[in-house]
Amino acid sequence: MTVIEIRPEVDRARWLAEANFTDAFRITIEGDAITARVAAERMLGHAPRWMDVLVTLRNVLVKPFGLKASGADERSPRPMIGIFPVVDETPQRIVIGFDDKHLDFRVVIDAAPAATALGSGSRMTATTLVQTHNALGRCYLAAIMPFHRLVVRTMLSQVMAPA
Repeated sequence: MTVIEIRPEVDRARWLAEANFTDAFRITIEGDAITARVAAERMLGHAPRWMDVLVTLRNVLVKPFGLKASGADERSPRPMIGIFPVVDETPQRIVIGFDDKHLDFRVVIDAAPAATALGSGSRMTATTLVQTHNALGRCYLAAIMPFHRLVVRTMLSQVMAPA
């Protein structure tokens, strides 16, 4: 199965109206249909070691700037998948993300039934939306872009592996 980059198809006005960066990737998997939550849990549940190292490095580097290491908020607790709060959820779509002083982001994971060479399957799409607020946000986005596509592709490919 191949992860492909596609034109984003989500309603930006609904999820992050002022997003100044958007991209989307898709994979089609064989077998029984899965929900968006299952896909999100597979994507975010067991990161490869190299991704854990990148996240740890990111957290060390941004700590002096007061940026969040997680979307957990004790004042307003919400369901979480990994370090990301769930913004909205249906069986076909789950939206995760949070707002910070430098940027806001959402990841929209869509699940749809799909015909495959072996019969039935699921088409999973991960769309990222980012709205930067200041120079720090723009610099941060520029710094992570070399890794972003590889991370999203890797996370989507994990949907194929049963939990």
